[in-house]
Amino acid sequence: MVMATPKSIWYCTNCGNESPKWMGRCPACGEWNTMVEAPVEKKSASGAKGMATKSSRDRKPLNLKEIDRSKEDRVLLGIPEVDRLLGGGIVPGSLVLIGGEPGIGKSTLSLQIPLNSGLQTLYVTGEESARQVKMRAERLVAGAALPTESANDSNTLVFCETRIEDVIAQAGEIKPDLMIVDSVQTMFTDTVESTPGSVSQIKEVAAMLLRFAKESGVPVILIGHITKDGYIAGPKILEHIVDVVLQFEGENRGAYRILRSIKNRFGSTSEIAVFEMTGTGLKEVENPSEMLIPMHEAGLSGAAICATLDGTRPLLFEVQALVSSAVYGTAQRSATGFDTRRLNMLLAVLEKRAGFHLSAKDVFLNMAGGLKVSDPAADLAVIAAVLSSNFDYSLPGDSCFAGEVGLSGEIRPVAQTDRRIGEAARLGFKKIFVSSFSSLPDNLPKTIKVVKVADVPALVKALFKNA
Repeated sequence: MVMATPKSIWYCTNCGNESPKWMGRCPACGEWNTMVEAPVEKKSASGAKGMATKSSRDRKPLNLKEIDRSKEDRVLLGIPEVDRLLGGGIVPGSLVLIGGEPGIGKSTLSLQIPLNSGLQTLYVTGEESARQVKMRAERLVAGAALPTESANDSNTLVFCETRIEDVIAQAGEIKPDLMIVDSVQTMFTDTVESTPGSVSQIKEVAAMLLRFAKESGVPVILIGHITKDGYIAGPKILEHIVDVVLQFEGENRGAYRILRSIKNRFGSTSEIAVFEMTGTGLKEVENPSEMLIPMHEAGLSGAAICATLDGTRPLLFEVQALVSSAVYGTAQRSATGFDTRRLNMLLAVLEKRAGFHLSAKDVFLNMAGGLKVSDPAADLAVIAAVLSSNFDYSLPGDSCFAGEVGLSGEIRPVAQTDRRIGEAARLGFKKIFVSSFSSLPDNLPKTIKVVKVADVPALVKALFKNA
């Protein structure tokens, strides 16, 4: 008797498009080498159908004016920075995905949420044992970051399970205020014939959790791993299914973590939250600028303060540069937290428009605090730091910079310059360099002097006339 060959289908990990055969390029999104093979899903009458808490026949379309918006009251999670990032708290019935590299603090944050909020929480873990979760909870409490009774709080229920049908069944019986699943890649369903973590499993598990959240009104937080390229593992459709996507950024070896809102159906995506990783958990950093300003003695060359804007939050941080004679034949260009191609462009502008010969010198650039900066306003601070190191001339410690540099050497204005100036004045800076083409309001702080410069040569004259 000849066994039937199991049927399989090809999924695009970027957009979720299905194909009966492998293709080098996805016909839907155009990405190359994103097709992966997965078995065809097994049809089961006892799967998602049995989980419905309300028959679809009982639901009818509603007129927009009949919908009561007051029912969407936010639920506070007990961590003000996370609540602010979500838009004022988590929305009942929403599905939130938190992604990040291994060891960056996803599981720590997910456990701090129920311990801080006091909500009746079903904490589902597919990666750890109940004892490991208990030990981490006690460590968080020992750091005095949480109430002493939180580790023994009966409102947090730990459930070690990977079968999603059992998880949803338990949640239906308990009816918690919040459910946390760590992680979505470890969950599986019997309706799909593939291993946990595969494209089809992740897609089906996320769809079942979304249906449960919408029908029960229980908010669900999913923890997700990311790939080596920095994207959340699994199909791209996972990010389309969920309501909110939050992603951790930062170096595992560093102390600071940035939680960034990538998608938010209930709030703004232009917000970040900064945390400090300690031995006793994640601690909120209410004023990130104070942690990123210089932490060394005054008078050192190669350092400049940049007034950047991450979303709607102004941040001041230190840009560090080191310029030295090239030891080998080819000069090195290295940047940490900054686009190397952008650095090469700025160095070319300095050589062509300002007459500085840096082609025979090594240039190393670092964004202090482990930040990854994409704001064009950092251009002015990068040039100032590079020239400061080249001249071995220290910049005034009470000065900062905010401006974009064009290919012709002109300094272009950046968005919300007034907010950057206000943050600099609040932190005690006396001078800020901006583009002469910036339009500024009249109600700027009187404690800071705004210096407008039109191009790179004008900046050099203003900074290094005594060098």
